Amino acid sequence: MKIDLVLLLKFAGLLHIGLICAGASMPRAVGLRTHIAVLPPFIRHLFLVYYSFIALCLVSFGLITFFLAESLAGGLPLARAVCVFFGAFWTIRLIAATFIFDVRPYLTNAFWRLGYHATNVVFAYLPIVYFYAAWKGAAK
Repeated sequence: MKIDLVLLLKFAGLLHIGLICAGASMPRAVGLRTHIAVLPPFIRHLFLVYYSFIALCLVSFGLITFFLAESLAGGLPLARAVCVFFGAFWTIRLIAATFIFDVRPYLTNAFWRLGYHATNVVFAYLPIVYFYAAWKGAAK
């Protein structure tokens, strides 16, 4: 069975948009407004800027992956480097989700629990696909 790497990458690109949607629901799930309201203005703004930059990265990663999937699967050195970077990014994010963030207090209903587990599946899928693309790109 031949694996269609371009299709796997396009799906990965779409999953980034799903993560944006999940990220947009997170502030409500954790009561973020209440938590950041008590922060000093500089720290509050710093947090919001970081949150915005993460969103920009996810949109960019998703658009690059979806629209340049053929190039990423092509195996050229730059494509492999981008795939290794994206794979490393998502590996670190998966480690953070697994070992650093304790979201149990916020998983108060089935919807939030399902969303949490779904995002972790995505966090596992993305590095697998990107590292696979870096390793197998353009292999025939």
